[in-house]
Amino acid sequence: MSNVSYHISNLLEKMTSTDKDFRFMATNDLMLELQKDSIKLDEDSERKVVTMLLKLLEDKNGEVQNLAVKCLAPLVSKVKEYQVETMVDTLCSNMMSDKEQLRDISSMGLKTVIAELPPSSSGLTLTTSVCKKITSQLIGAMGKHEDVSVQLEALDILSDMLGRLCGALVSFHSSLLSSLLPQLTSPRMAVRKRSILALGQLVPCCSPALFSQLTEHLLAELAKGPPTSMTRTYIQCLATISRQGGHRVGEHLEKLIPMVVKFTSVEDDELREYCFQAFEAFIRRCPKEMSPHVATVIQLCQKFMTFDPNYNYDDEEEEEEDSMDIEDGLDQESDDEYSDDDDMSWKVRRSSIKCLEALIATRRDLLLSFYSSICPALLSRFKEREENVRADIFAAFVTLLRQTRAGSSPHLITTGSDQGANREEEPAVAMLKKQVSVIVKALHRQLKDKSIKSRQGCFCLLTELAHTVPGALEQHIPALIPGIVFSLTDKASSSTMRIDALSFLHVLLLSHPPQTFQPHMQVLVPPVVGCVDDSFYKITSEALLVTQQLVRVMRPLEQSGPAGGFDVKPFVKQVFSGTLKRLKATDIDQEVKERAISCMGHMVCHLGDHLGAELQGVLAIFLERMKNEITRLTAVRTITLISASPLKIDLSSILPEALSVLGSFLRKNQRALKLGTLACLTALVTHHTAGIKPAMLEPVLNELPALVDESDMHVSQVSITLLTCVAKACPSSLAKIGSSVLPGVLGLVHSPLLQGGALVAILDFLQALVLSKTSNLGYSQLLKSLTGPFHSSQSHPDSPAPHRQSYHSVARCVAALSAACPKEAPGMVTGLIQEVKNPGSPESARVLALLCLGEVGRSGSLGGSKEVQGVILEAFSSTSEEVKTAASCALGSMAVGSLTDYLPFLLKEISSQPKRQYLLLHSLKEVISACPASSLSPHVESIWALLFQNCQCQEEGTRNLVAECLGKLTIVNPAQLLPRLKQQLNAGSPLARSTVVTAVKFTIVDQPAPIDTLLKDCIGDFLKTLQDEDINVRRVALVMFNSAAHNKPSLIRGLLATVLPRLYKETQIRKDLIREVEMGPFKHTVDDGLDVRKAAFECMYTLLDSCLDGLDILLFLDHVEEGLKDHYDIRMLTFLMLARLASLCPGAVLQRLDRLVEPLKATCTTKVKAGSVKQEFEKQEELRRSAMRAVAALLAVPEVERSPSMADFANQIRTNADMASIYQSVQGGEGGGLGPVESMDTS
Repeated sequence: MSNVSYHISNLLEKMTSTDKDFRFMATNDLMLELQKDSIKLDEDSERKVVTMLLKLLEDKNGEVQNLAVKCLAPLVSKVKEYQVETMVDTLCSNMMSDKEQLRDISSMGLKTVIAELPPSSSGLTLTTSVCKKITSQLIGAMGKHEDVSVQLEALDILSDMLGRLCGALVSFHSSLLSSLLPQLTSPRMAVRKRSILALGQLVPCCSPALFSQLTEHLLAELAKGPPTSMTRTYIQCLATISRQGGHRVGEHLEKLIPMVVKFTSVEDDELREYCFQAFEAFIRRCPKEMSPHVATVIQLCQKFMTFDPNYNYDDEEEEEEDSMDIEDGLDQESDDEYSDDDDMSWKVRRSSIKCLEALIATRRDLLLSFYSSICPALLSRFKEREENVRADIFAAFVTLLRQTRAGSSPHLITTGSDQGANREEEPAVAMLKKQVSVIVKALHRQLKDKSIKSRQGCFCLLTELAHTVPGALEQHIPALIPGIVFSLTDKASSSTMRIDALSFLHVLLLSHPPQTFQPHMQVLVPPVVGCVDDSFYKITSEALLVTQQLVRVMRPLEQSGPAGGFDVKPFVKQVFSGTLKRLKATDIDQEVKERAISCMGHMVCHLGDHLGAELQGVLAIFLERMKNEITRLTAVRTITLISASPLKIDLSSILPEALSVLGSFLRKNQRALKLGTLACLTALVTHHTAGIKPAMLEPVLNELPALVDESDMHVSQVSITLLTCVAKACPSSLAKIGSSVLPGVLGLVHSPLLQGGALVAILDFLQALVLSKTSNLGYSQLLKSLTGPFHSSQSHPDSPAPHRQSYHSVARCVAALSAACPKEAPGMVTGLIQEVKNPGSPESARVLALLCLGEVGRSGSLGGSKEVQGVILEAFSSTSEEVKTAASCALGSMAVGSLTDYLPFLLKEISSQPKRQYLLLHSLKEVISACPASSLSPHVESIWALLFQNCQCQEEGTRNLVAECLGKLTIVNPAQLLPRLKQQLNAGSPLARSTVVTAVKFTIVDQPAPIDTLLKDCIGDFLKTLQDEDINVRRVALVMFNSAAHNKPSLIRGLLATVLPRLYKETQIRKDLIREVEMGPFKHTVDDGLDVRKAAFECMYTLLDSCLDGLDILLFLDHVEEGLKDHYDIRMLTFLMLARLASLCPGAVLQRLDRLVEPLKATCTTKVKAGSVKQEFEKQEELRRSAMRAVAALLAVPEVERSPSMADFANQIRTNADMASIYQSVQGGEGGGLGPVESMDTS
C-alpha cells in the first residue's frame, strides 16, 4: 500500500516541475498507473491526485492539459464519492471562466466524467448525486451566461448526460424543460439546434405530463404564426421529439398534423424539409395513429417530390435524353444571375421521398394501394437530376420491392395444375409485373450514366426486382446487357461499381433461362474474363462466380442434343485460360481459391469434351487441392459434380489416389467434410464402376463402421446409401461386411431414433445385400439377426426390452426382404402365423409377428387368406394391450394391400363390434391415410355412412378418431364431401358438431393440396362455430383455427377481421364457468373455461408467427396483459408471447411497458406459502423462470430502461440475490430443466 502511495507522491512532485516535459511524463505515468485494475489509493493520495489533476487542467502546455483530462476517466471509479463531487464542482466553475481554453478543457473533462459514471440502473448513489450537481450548475450557466460558447458547451454536456443517465435526473426533468424551452428562441442557430438535441434526449424518459407540456408549448408557439426561421426550429423540434419519444406523440397527432400540413404551403424550402421529416417521424413511430392521415401525407409527398421550380424537365423528349448532360452544362454557364448553389428545392424532394419510403416500410397492409398511387410517382421521378435525391428514389423503390417480396409468402395456395398456381399469384406481384417494362425503360439509359452512385442505385434496384419477380426481365435482357458491360469495362468505374455489376449479372443468370443469354455471349464473356484477371481479389472472386454461371448457360446439361444448338467452341479457350491461371495460383485469397476450383469444376462438368489434353492437368490440380486442408472441402464437392456429369469425364488417372484420400477424410472430425466425402464416394461408385477395383474400396469400407451410429442419423443415412451403391456396383468388395458394418446397421434398426430417410436407406441396403448374393448373409441369416432380440428378451431377463419404435422398423425390414425374395415369402408368412397363435411365445415376438404380417400384407402379397383374418380377430381379444394395438395396425396395413378382401370385413366388424370399435377405427384410419384416392373412391359412400353413425359417440377418443377418418376421407374427394361436411354443422348434437369441426382440422395439410381452394371458400362457415353455445365446440373450433393459422395461414388471412373479435372474447375469464366442488372437508374451485382460454391463447401465439401483419398489435397486447394475470398454463404462454413480441414489434411493447411490467414483477416476487406441496414450489419456480425470460427479452429492447418503471424493476432484479440468480441462469441459457411449454415446438 505504502509502495503505491510513495510512487504516486513521487509522480505528483514531478508534476510541479517547471519543465513541461517532466510534467508531461509524470502525468502520462500517473494515467498508466490509474488504468491498472489492482491500484488502490488511500484517502490522502486520493485528495492529492484529484487536486493535482484539477490544477494541471490550467497548465500552460496544451498537451499536459489533454493528458490531465484523460486521467479523469480512470479516476472516477477509483476514488470516493465526495472526491468525484469535488472534481465536478471545479470543472463546472471552470466552465464559467473567462479563459476560453480553460472552458474548453473543462467541458471535455465533464464529458469524460459523465461517460465514466456507472449507469443509473446499477443503483449506485454516486451517479445520482454527481448528476444533480452538474445539472444544477449547467442550468444556471445556460440561463445567466452571455457568452454563446458557454451555452453551447452546457447544452452539449446536458445532452450527453440525458442520453446516458436520464434516470438519475428525474427530479430535474421539469426544471430542465423550463430552462431548455427559452433556448429555442435564441438568436443563435447553433444554440437552438443543440437545445433541440437536448430535448430529444429528455423526451424518452420524462413523465407523460411533461411530454404533453412540451408538445402543448410547441403547438401554442406555432399557432402564433412566428417568423419562418422560428417556425423551422419548432417543426424541427417536433420531428426530433417524435423520433425520440416514439409512441407518445400518438395522442397529440390530431392537433399536430393539421399544423404541419399548413406549414408545407409556406414558400420556404428548409421549412418544408423539416415538415416532411416530422411526417416521417410520425409515420415510423405511430403507424396506427397515422392511419387517418396517410392519404393526406401521400398527396403532399407526391406534390413535393416533383418540386423543382428552377428546372424544366419537359423540354427534352425521351429520344433526346442522352444529350441532357450537355444541355445541363450550358444552362449553368448562361444563367449568371441564378446559381445552382442557392437552389434548396432538392432538400424538399429528398425529404418527401424519404417520407414515402417510411410509409412503404411501415404499412405493408396498404401495399396494393401503394402500387396504384406511389409506384407510378416514383417511376416518373427516375429522371431526377440531383444525384443524392435519385439515390433516395431508388432506395424507396427498393423498399417497395422488398415489401412485395415479404408478402409473397411460401404458403401460397396452389392447385395441382399450372394455371391454378398462377391464379393465386399475389396481387401486388401481378401489379409489379405490369410495371417491369416501364422500370427498365427508365433505368437502362442510366446504367451508362457518368455518376457512379446512380449506376449503383440502378443495379441495386434491378437486383431486387430480379429477386422479387424471377424471370421478369427476360424480354429486357438485350436492353440491360450494354449497361452491365459498360460498368465492367469503364476505366472510371470504382471497384465497388464493378462488384455491383457482377453480382447483378450473377442474379440475372440464376433467375432467367439460359437461351436468353446465349446470343449475347460474344459481348459478355470478354469483360467477365477480364474481371477474373483483376488485381483486386473481391472482383476476381465475384467474376469467378459469374463465369461459373456463364459456363452453365453456354451449355446447360438438362437439354438434350449437342448443347441445344449453341456453339461453345469460340469461348472455351478464353474462359478456360482465365480460370486456369487463378486455379494454379497458390498465393491468393482463400475465397478466390475456392471459387476458382468450383468454377473450373463446372467447366469440366459442362465442357469437359472440349478441353482435350488440358483435362488431365486440371484433374491433377484438383487432386492436389484435395490434399490441402484449406481447399479440401471445395475440391471434394467439385469432384462429386464432375463424376456425375453426363459427359462421362474419364477420371481413371486420379481415381486410386482420390479414393484413398477420401477414405482418410471419413476419419476427420469435420461433419461437412464427412457428408461431402460420402456424397462424392457415392457419385464415384455409381458413375465410375468400371474403373474401381475392389481393393481400391478397402480404405473407404474400413472407415464406414464408425459412421453408422444413432448419434448422427444423417451421416448414418448417407453412409448406408453409399453401401447400397457398393452392393449394386461392386458386390465382391462386401465379403467382409458381416463382421464390420452390418452389426452397426442392425443396431440402427433396433434404435428408437430410426425413422424417415435413414429407415428407407436401410431398407434399400438390405434388399441390395440379399440380391448381391456375395456375402454369406442369405435371407434366413438376415431375418434371424433382425428378429432375434425380440425372441431373446424373455430368456435373458437382464437384456433391455426392445423399444416400441423398433418393432415397426424391424417389420418394415422384414417386408422389404420378402419383397426382394418372393420365393421365401410364403414359408415365412406361415411361420409368422404360427408365432402369433403359439401361446407360449413371448409377447414381444407375437407383437412383432403381427406387425410383420401387416407390412408384408401392405404389398398385397397375402391375398385374402381367411386364416390371417382369423388370427387377427383372435388377437383382438388378447389380454395384452400391446398385442391388440399391433393387431389393429396389421389389419389396417393388410387392407391397404388388398382393399377388396379386407375393407368390407373391416366395416362389418366396426358396426357389429362396439367394444372393439376403437381398435378397428385405427385400422380404418390407416386405410384412408395410405390408400390412393383412385382405389378408395368406390368405397367412399359406405365408409362415410358408417363414420356418421359413430360421430356422436360419448367417448372423446373414439370421436377424435372418427373425425380424423372423416377429415382424411374428405381429402379423397373434396368437391363432393366438403359441402356434405358443411351441411352436418346445422344438423346434429353438439358432439356431432365438434366431430365435424375436428374433421376440418384434419383436412388442412401443410403441403399444397387440391382441397385448399375449396377450403378457403368455406372455412369461414366452419369458423362460425366459434360462437357456438356449446363450450366444447368452441374449443375444437379454436384448435382447428390454430392448425390453419400454423399450417396454411393463407386460408384464414382474409377472415381475421371477423375471427379476431371472437377469438379475443374467448380469452376472457368467465365467472359463470367457475364452480366449487366439495372434496371431503375441502372446497376446490374448478374452471370449466380454462381449456377454451388456453386454446385461444395458443391461437394468439401462432398468429404472431404466421399473420403478424393482420394483427392490431396494441389490441393484441391488451389481451396478453389479461393473460399475464390468469391461470398458471396461460401465464406460461403469455410470457412466451411477450418475449416474441419484444423482438417482433418492440415499438408497441414499449408503448404498453408500464402496464406489462406490473404482472411480471408480481410473478417474479411471489413466494409460495411455507407448507405447500413440492409441486407448488416447482410450478412457482417454473413460472418465475418463464417470467424472467420475458423480462430478459424486454431488457434486450433498445431504450427500454428509459421507462422509469422498467428501470426500477431492472434495479430490483440486480439488487435481489434470488432474482439476480434466476436472471443470470436465464441469460446464460444454462437453465437445464426447461419445462415442455418453454420450448413449445411449433414447427
